[in-house]
Amino acid sequence: MKIAAAQLTCVPGDIPANVQQLADLAGQARSQGAELIVFPELALTGYELDALAGDPRLWVHPDDPRLDALRATGITTVVNCAVPTGGPLPAIGTLVLGSDGELITTYWKQHLYENEQGVFAPGDRDGRFELGGLRFALATCYDNHFPDLTAREAADGCHVHLASSLYGTGNGVHERATVYPGIAKDRNLHVVLANHVGPAGPWTGCGRSAIWAPGGTLLTEADDRTTTVAIADIP
Repeated sequence: MKIAAAQLTCVPGDIPANVQQLADLAGQARSQGAELIVFPELALTGYELDALAGDPRLWVHPDDPRLDALRATGITTVVNCAVPTGGPLPAIGTLVLGSDGELITTYWKQHLYENEQGVFAPGDRDGRFELGGLRFALATCYDNHFPDLTAREAADGCHVHLASSLYGTGNGVHERATVYPGIAKDRNLHVVLANHVGPAGPWTGCGRSAIWAPGGTLLTEADDRTTTVAIADIP
């Protein structure tokens, strides 16, 4: 299976504009033979915590009609956004939409970073789905820093680890370059990282969305400047 890791500069708080960007990237990936594409953390709004905390209109249900353009791309999309929980706080949720547009699964970020606490509710269960004979695991940014989460994936027979994330310039460059190949090496998994590039809330995304093979070998990597996709074959 060919899998794509996307990166983009989101339009702050503008779901229709960002959905169009994501749909365009999904179309590019599909035209190159990809069957699945992963997008960065909070890709529908950008990493705009103040706006997300104050405006439930920026929270997205799986059946939200604003996602229709993504459902129509003909490729499985892994989309991270603020999702309602039924309580006062949203979750940082990953929606996996199949190539037919139907919801495959939802995952809520379990490990909230410092500034996310009090804005979002944490999840309490792991994210899994199967596609094309492969078993996938879901994780969001800070989740990837917790070895117990990736250990459960390996024990659960997963083949591919999908990470929707935000790593910025500065320390984020080093973290991005060590955490993800480390997961591939330590857990013997394919690892797919989708990162922001350019302005992302208080950060500047460092890009370099990438895919690593089991053992930690880099298969493909985007640059640190442009909206694009990085694509690799997952055997």
